[in-house]
Amino acid sequence: MKFDSPAATNPIDRMQVVGQPHERIDGRFKVTGTARYAYEHNDLGPDTAYGYVVGSAVAKGRIARIDSSEARRAPGVLAIVTHENAGKLGKGRLNVARLLAGPEVEHYHQAVALVVAETFEQARAAAAMVRVDYERTDGRFDLAALASGAPLVGGNSDEGSASPPEERLGEFERAFADAPVQLDETYTTPDQSHSAMEPHASVARWDGDELTVWTSNQMIDWGRSDLAATLEIPKEKVRLVSPFVGGGFGGKLFLRTDALLAALGAREAGRPVKVALARPLIANNTTHRPATIQRIRIGAGRDGKIAAIAHESTSGNLPGGDPETAVAQTKLLYAGEHRLAAMRLAETDLPEGNAMRAPGEAPGLMALEIAMDEMAEKLGMDPVEFRVVNDTQVDPMKPERRFSQRQLVECLRQGADRFGWSARGAEPGQVRDGQWLVGMGVAAAFRNNLVLPSGARVRLGRDGVVTVETDMTDIGTGSYTIIAQTAAEMMGLPLSRMQVVLGDSDFPVSAGSGGQFGANSSTAGVYAACVKLREAVAAKLGFNSADDVEFTGGEVRSGNRAVQLADAAADVELVAEDRIEFDKDFIDAEQQSTFGAHFVEVGVDMATAEVRVRRMLSVCAAGRILNPVTARSQVIGAMTMGVGGALMEELAVDTRHGFFVNHDLAGYEVPVHADIPHQDVVFLDEMDPRSSPMKAKGVGELGLCGVGAAVANAIHNAIGVRVRHYPITLDKLLTGLPATA
Repeated sequence: MKFDSPAATNPIDRMQVVGQPHERIDGRFKVTGTARYAYEHNDLGPDTAYGYVVGSAVAKGRIARIDSSEARRAPGVLAIVTHENAGKLGKGRLNVARLLAGPEVEHYHQAVALVVAETFEQARAAAAMVRVDYERTDGRFDLAALASGAPLVGGNSDEGSASPPEERLGEFERAFADAPVQLDETYTTPDQSHSAMEPHASVARWDGDELTVWTSNQMIDWGRSDLAATLEIPKEKVRLVSPFVGGGFGGKLFLRTDALLAALGAREAGRPVKVALARPLIANNTTHRPATIQRIRIGAGRDGKIAAIAHESTSGNLPGGDPETAVAQTKLLYAGEHRLAAMRLAETDLPEGNAMRAPGEAPGLMALEIAMDEMAEKLGMDPVEFRVVNDTQVDPMKPERRFSQRQLVECLRQGADRFGWSARGAEPGQVRDGQWLVGMGVAAAFRNNLVLPSGARVRLGRDGVVTVETDMTDIGTGSYTIIAQTAAEMMGLPLSRMQVVLGDSDFPVSAGSGGQFGANSSTAGVYAACVKLREAVAAKLGFNSADDVEFTGGEVRSGNRAVQLADAAADVELVAEDRIEFDKDFIDAEQQSTFGAHFVEVGVDMATAEVRVRRMLSVCAAGRILNPVTARSQVIGAMTMGVGGALMEELAVDTRHGFFVNHDLAGYEVPVHADIPHQDVVFLDEMDPRSSPMKAKGVGELGLCGVGAAVANAIHNAIGVRVRHYPITLDKLLTGLPATA
């Protein structure tokens, strides 16, 4: 199905199942422990073995010698894989570094060996016996030291956030110099880790020359393609299965070491092999969100109208990697005639930087939305009003191009009213609650809407049950439920008559889970397949056209005639398959984005500078909400991640030896239940017919964008200390606490 014109009225608009607050249909499997994750496939035979990964002890250099003789003699050891016996390996299109080092080492904890044994404990013990001699070379590990010489480099997150090396409109420097009110500040965000509950894990089995990998992966077809390319075998010889993923946040978008080494270990041992990355390996061996240094300049008139705005960002990555696209949202969010956006990339030898939830916008808004608050303060304007005054209904870089939907002002207005913004003290440090100084902060939320081709297969069984098959994944986002809702709405059946099977490369290729594109794109693919199934049903039951019939209440109706849907498959099941394909010219004709507003109230202890988040509100405008229960879960999870980014999350870099020091959940802090207060989420009524037949958009990453800045702005309102370098830890607040009696 080609999507090349605005969606007209269609069966989804009935909103009898879609848009209703259904609980997740996979929830009972997860709470009863019957949802099997990658490492839990224990039915592959009694000879399943265990692999343990040995990571490089140096960040850059060369392997001079590997001595595995002692490890091979250890109890239970079946095989050891290194670059010396792995055979010729390619590199996946989406991998920056090779997944098995040797002889060159590109980053710390890059895999250098896999030890396979009868038990996990035996594999772990033997892995400690592998002796590797390295020839260490100097590396580049300090972004701040490299920033001044970093060249301009463009980049694309492949998730809707992209920018060329430098982009200009008007005469920024002149307009900024002439502006009566100016801001010129630098902000930094640190390296961050995905920290999903489920580690990267895979189980691999060879059947002759055919490979099956049960793995934890967000993008089945990407992973399958890159695994085949790395092993240099035909893609059709590889099957990936990932029905449940225990969190990914972008860290499982790409093929990682666990999947490749499980395949290599299984081939070497002649048995199925399980591999799970130990938690320390996840920070250094997989990908992370890169640190940024961002300079923002804003020039405005006394009326608050922005005349000039510039956002420049520097980040680092391995050779061949991309920059963090932190400037992309600034090109679209606020008006201003004279504009500059630029990105610089320093080549570093730290582990690979890549997508983490809302790549680009998340760190970019952490800086931009503090800058907007600082500018409002200079102007003596309310922060909400300053943002409202600078709203635009057209793409500021291409004024002839309108937004398909843009309700940023309504998000800000409704949020302010609901949160009680009018009670906020304009002067910092004026509101006190016992030992706490209390402040409120606001930030705009922005995330581009991206759509990808997505396919599905639907079956109407002889029992009247509709089964949906697609390689779409559920990473905790509710894919099972919204896909079932889509098929139920299209076929006029209750959810109880739906069966959804996901995460198998034997099924039609979907958009996958990432970039806030998964829900809208995958359900649009199911919609397309159901249109074909409706046509097959209508023809089988003798109706002239599917356009003239109604599917409702388990029946197919036209005029005075009504037939049970199940009758169409009484003798043989009906099968239909299709995919949604989005016409690029149509999609690009108007700017498609999602908007929101975050409001946060914090308390700061007057003596210790301890920060407690007291209240949070997110107001989102993100197209049709397919399921308000699962959508709210996505947003509050994102808000929680935003608190972590604001107050605690930071991968500490050892700039001498080139690794992340706090590479476990003891040293890398993330929010826990006690850190998070009541969270309120509001979805504005919105449908975008230019987005898809579902008239929906994504929302899971919008909920993160801007939260960190809202926390930072609330802290400033509470105590008057402006922190521009995340995370906002006690040491950055203590010296600025106001004097108290």
